[in-house]
Amino acid sequence: MSGTDARLRYSRHLALPQFAGDAQDRLASARVLILGLGGLGSPASLYLAGAGVGRLLLNDFDRVDASNLPRQLLYREADCGEPKAVAAARALAAVNPDVRCEPIDRRLSPDELASTIAGCDLVLDCCDNFATRVALSAACIAQARPLVSGAAIRWEGQVAVFRHDRERGPCYRCLYTEEDENLANCAGQGILAPVAGTVGTMMATEALKILLGLDSGLRNHLWTWDALAGQSRRIRINRRANCPACHE
Repeated sequence: MSGTDARLRYSRHLALPQFAGDAQDRLASARVLILGLGGLGSPASLYLAGAGVGRLLLNDFDRVDASNLPRQLLYREADCGEPKAVAAARALAAVNPDVRCEPIDRRLSPDELASTIAGCDLVLDCCDNFATRVALSAACIAQARPLVSGAAIRWEGQVAVFRHDRERGPCYRCLYTEEDENLANCAGQGILAPVAGTVGTMMATEALKILLGLDSGLRNHLWTWDALAGQSRRIRINRRANCPACHE
């Protein structure tokens, strides 16, 4: 895109004081891994692509299903049966052709996950199972990469930001332990579609702040939201003594 076209596309960003100088160029040179392209990864990836984040690595080994369509607005009915990573890359390229979208349609081995994260500036945890979240958190700690983690179920959502690029701990395992391994998932418990969209959008917002070098009130905090009650809370995450992931 030419300089003139870029200024027009991102003019609402450039009107913000935080986008003075080369802020938009920094987004264009950023590389982000999004693990999980479902209810959270769908809106998060749409906003990151729309914002001009230059390179998005899209990791999901699931396929689009009709039950996904109400809340995963990245996909269309014609995408059913197709790998989510492939369908997502195609849809995001249509949103912003200047963004390079790389589908990863397989489960990454520990070594692949580590090397992939090492080449990224930021990681979004949009997955839906405890084991993957734990492995992702450990890899981000090892590679000193910031992690934005989100979850949503029923009428409730949450977002947490871990700045492993700045400090060691607290981490995801300080927040959740092995006792939480059997956490409910939306397949069995249900979810209101806009709740997932709101959480994914919050994750994209936090990701953009990190990429722009802005501090966040959610750093080492958990933001929780009860959509049914219309209430939200911000809870500090303390480092857990002898945490198996971030203990010295």
